[in-house]
Amino acid sequence: MERREEQPGAAGAGAAPALDFTVENVEKALHQLYYDPNIENKNLAQKWLMQAQVSPQAWHFSWQLLQPDKVPEIQYFGASALHIKISRYWSDIPTDQYESLKAQLFTQITRFASGSKIVLTRLCVALASLALSMMPDAWPCAVADMVRLFQAEDSPVDGQGRCLALLELLTVLPEEFQTSRLPQYRKGLVRASLAVECGAVFPLLEQLLQQPSSPSCVRQKVLKCFSSWVQLEVPLQDCEALIQAAFAALQDTELFDSSVEAIVNAISQPDAQRYVNTLLKLIPLVLGLQEQLRQAVQNGDMETSHGICRIAVALGENHSRALLDQVEHWQSFLALVNMIMFCTGIPGHYPVNETTSSLTLTFWYTLQDDILSFEAEKQAVYQQVYRPVYFQLVDVLLHKAQFPSDEEYGFWSSDEKEQFRIYRVDISDTLMYVYEMLGAELLSNLYDKLGRLLTSSEEPYSWQHTEALLYGFQSIAETIDVNYSDVVPGLIGLIPRISISNVQLADTVMFTIGALSEWLADHPVMINSVLPLVLHALGNPELSVSSVSTLKKICRECKYDLPPYAANIVAVSQDVLMKQIHKTSQCMWLMQALGFLLSALQVEEILKNLHSLISPYIQQLEKLAEEIPNPSNKLAIVHILGLLSNLFTTLDVSHHEDDHEGPELRKLPVPQGPNPVVVVLQQVFQLIQKVLSKWLNDAQVVEAVCAIFEKSVKTLLDDFAPMVPQLCEMLGRMYSTIPQASALDLTRQLVHIFAHEPAHFPPIEALFLLVTSVTLTLFQQGPRDHPDIVDSFMQLLAQVCFSFIHSRSVLSLSLSLMLIFNLSLFLAFC
Repeated sequence: MERREEQPGAAGAGAAPALDFTVENVEKALHQLYYDPNIENKNLAQKWLMQAQVSPQAWHFSWQLLQPDKVPEIQYFGASALHIKISRYWSDIPTDQYESLKAQLFTQITRFASGSKIVLTRLCVALASLALSMMPDAWPCAVADMVRLFQAEDSPVDGQGRCLALLELLTVLPEEFQTSRLPQYRKGLVRASLAVECGAVFPLLEQLLQQPSSPSCVRQKVLKCFSSWVQLEVPLQDCEALIQAAFAALQDTELFDSSVEAIVNAISQPDAQRYVNTLLKLIPLVLGLQEQLRQAVQNGDMETSHGICRIAVALGENHSRALLDQVEHWQSFLALVNMIMFCTGIPGHYPVNETTSSLTLTFWYTLQDDILSFEAEKQAVYQQVYRPVYFQLVDVLLHKAQFPSDEEYGFWSSDEKEQFRIYRVDISDTLMYVYEMLGAELLSNLYDKLGRLLTSSEEPYSWQHTEALLYGFQSIAETIDVNYSDVVPGLIGLIPRISISNVQLADTVMFTIGALSEWLADHPVMINSVLPLVLHALGNPELSVSSVSTLKKICRECKYDLPPYAANIVAVSQDVLMKQIHKTSQCMWLMQALGFLLSALQVEEILKNLHSLISPYIQQLEKLAEEIPNPSNKLAIVHILGLLSNLFTTLDVSHHEDDHEGPELRKLPVPQGPNPVVVVLQQVFQLIQKVLSKWLNDAQVVEAVCAIFEKSVKTLLDDFAPMVPQLCEMLGRMYSTIPQASALDLTRQLVHIFAHEPAHFPPIEALFLLVTSVTLTLFQQGPRDHPDIVDSFMQLLAQVCFSFIHSRSVLSLSLSLMLIFNLSLFLAFC
């Protein structure tokens, strides 16, 4: 058992530094760990104790720490040290000491059966680890021996104490197996041995669980033990009696949680689907819980309803395919499905009044997938049975997605509101998935209900109901192609009739319009029905995200049909931008929307609108450029530069983004003459240089400047060519003064776009040679001090290599040689 002794670490004043791992020193270190107020001393003590646990002396002091006169904290450390030695250093133990070690552990477990429970558990884990290491050869009937030894009548411990100690040992044995460090080949042997040994465990558990005289604490321990063993993939048919007993125990409130855990674990094991007859026997047991479920819901007992739902969902979700295959039992499975439907529609608002309904959503995915996986004839039969169920599911989900009253919602915490938002997203995903089963009839169903709701004069409708139906439309239209749906025109016609008096409803109206933007592109005559709603919503800061994102979608998808509305869109957008209604990110989206919009106009109109749109910002930037740098004007500068770069990201008069659709789908000819973006950039170039001169040492401002040109290059491609010489000159001066990664990234984009253009590449080549020289000089001081520049420079070299391979004639011999030299030198620095 001897191994090389580690050097003991210092344990602070309380443990005396560098002393041997003796009982006394261990106790001092433990006292220091638990009671010393100094955190540094605690950390030193913990480090020293960890070394003590793996030292050879641990075999000696562990047993002494378990003496009856020690406090539980010390006893616990001794038991933990034994477990660590057995589980990690089994090879250190001579084979002739196995039996004595086993006997000592049994003795200690028996003694602690009426002592500290946490120490008892650690000793049981240690014995379990020993058993796993000895099975199956050195201890072939380990579990049977454990049962026999603890059932011996000559033990000084009372019967209940021995029983609880045995159950604790049997519970931790499978758990220790799951986390053990056994080699893979040994794991297979031990698993097989444990599978055989369950024959000694299950009869005992059945007897204890069904025995009327068994106290509640014993029965609870039995259920936990059973729950632990079924995770070893015990055949489901061998668990039938215990599962039935666990179902019976659900009526006992003290045993309810343990029973649920045991049943769910038993049902959910992967191999269970092989035992169809046993699964069929479980359905009546689950259905028999319906009255208990209804009573729990009625009484607001969320824990009970949650547990019963877990059981029903575990059976349905894990075995829907196997149970669907049993055609002669279709009615019982349908009854189980309806029980799960009840759980989905459980009364109350998630997550305040109930937390059960979310458990069921995955089941509906699984059931649908299994139905649609059958061959056509069988699928048709099940479609006939389950389509009505899924239509009912849609109604239930939309009801669950409804917001509470404004008054009630006002009392919700921010965390509850966020959980409800995520829950609605899950419902949205489920509705989208259900569309595959129900098809266009689902949209017709939603449209009919919305139409009746909005046109009925008999009774007033709640905004929550309207919002939920629109949310259903939005969920489907966001991911499913609804361009051929015959109900969308009617929906577009209904939207203006909605009385919007609530932020949540208004948000959903906006998102629904945005989801239908592709349909509007194919039916431009309907744009005027909804665009005024979107423009009106732009002025409401509470609708910032929904209104701006919807306008952006419309401008992207319908830009060729928006020129008649362009002046109004620009005017409204300019107004909300100047009033600073929206947050920074929404302002950037709005500029992107305007970029899409302007791309479809004539060049003269673009320049006119650009002048109107950005002149106030240019004037503000000129004023800021004169001021002394400070944090306040920095934010303003970065904001303005961000607005410009986002505008130029989408302003593409050459319609490069349409190239992938084919030239026949372009709706506008490519304009001749200078590109409007280039015209604007040339006009503001001197101003940008002036801003840079004062802010060159600020990475955020430099990055914002580079972003304007980088996004313009990516959008304009070859059209950016007139800007190349002056931009390369500016980048060279910038990088020579203060090297920054953003300048290298912009240089890489220039190489990428213009490497194939002999007329435009010379200034880029000169820039590359300059930044390379500066970078290598910088790296002589240590590249590890500039990780961002290292990363960007390597990407630049990679781009130049790629361009050299594909456009070799453009690159000069000096550049080629420089590239090879740079790579070699860079690797030497690194």
